[in-house]
Amino acid sequence: MKAIRGTNLGNWLVLEKWMKPDLFESTHTEDETWLSRKLPAEEFAAVIKKHRDTYVTEEDFKFISEHGLNTVRLPVPYFTFGDRPPFVGCVEWIDKAFDWAEKYGLQILLDLHTVPYSQNGYDNGGLTGVCHWYKHPEEVEFALTVLERLAERYGKRPGLFGIEVLNEPISWIVYLTAPSTGKAVDKEEAKGSGYVPLPFLRDFYTRAYARVRKHMGEEKTVVFHDGFRCTSWNKFFREAKFTNVALDTHPYIFAMENFVPIPRPWVYKLYLAGVMSQIRTAQKDIPVIAGEWCICNKYADKVYADKELCAARYREIAKIELDAWRETAGWFYWNYQLLRDREAPTDETWKQSWDLSRCLKNGWLDPKDF
Repeated sequence: MKAIRGTNLGNWLVLEKWMKPDLFESTHTEDETWLSRKLPAEEFAAVIKKHRDTYVTEEDFKFISEHGLNTVRLPVPYFTFGDRPPFVGCVEWIDKAFDWAEKYGLQILLDLHTVPYSQNGYDNGGLTGVCHWYKHPEEVEFALTVLERLAERYGKRPGLFGIEVLNEPISWIVYLTAPSTGKAVDKEEAKGSGYVPLPFLRDFYTRAYARVRKHMGEEKTVVFHDGFRCTSWNKFFREAKFTNVALDTHPYIFAMENFVPIPRPWVYKLYLAGVMSQIRTAQKDIPVIAGEWCICNKYADKVYADKELCAARYREIAKIELDAWRETAGWFYWNYQLLRDREAPTDETWKQSWDLSRCLKNGWLDPKDF
């Protein structure tokens, strides 16, 4: 497997309100499902088309390539093929992404980011506060068909790095502590919600691997999210005898700050030492990718008024993280952007640090460190 140096193209084909809240202002909704329910169908389709046409363009793939990256992780929804109204399919934009990636020497990891009734209850799972997809066999099968159709359509494209079969299926401890848990708009719809059990996930991963592998050569990678349980897989992947696979984990230092509010480099180093201990354990059986991470941290953010000191602190934390990821199979920064350059930049520092394009332009990240 090549060493991945990449970025996520989140909020393009799967909306996340915090990344571009103006899309949701008129409806006061929290996720794409409720946005589709509140807007008239024609208006919703127009909003989605305008967003997709402008949020990521060919110039972005050129920028990514020119800044030393080689792969993009592309979150896609379960309604990719336009067969779950009122949602709008997105195949034409995925096709464009492959054309642009191949033009600029990049590859794409297709990531199934949402499923019906959600796998985590987050807005990035499509439906806030609802999480019982795994209890619906017909919807589990539907997700498998989406994966298979993605593999059929893109499996032979030179720009395909691989397919990630499901983003962030939630564990019991994360479900208990997630701020979105219990915040469903429709309490009836949320009944039966809970974490995704590991035995179910192992079975789903086995079936998903079989569905996508038959349409892709062994040079294409099949990626599995760790389900927030990096060390819980034991010898599963080795004993399954899968070919060319990787485990995805999402180690955010900002999440650690929610539990250990001590914004100091030594605390981040201690946290990352624990993360890397888990990754080393997992890598005895399967390569591990840091599929989502960013330099968002309070240590740098609190000195934002001092531009030079702020930049120095972000670079310091970036180096600490990048040094850790060198032991992995690679990484994808979350996210490539929040706002376009032609839009007014946010004055919320923490949001800018989630935006790779702005981090590069601000001097907070240096491609030489990649």
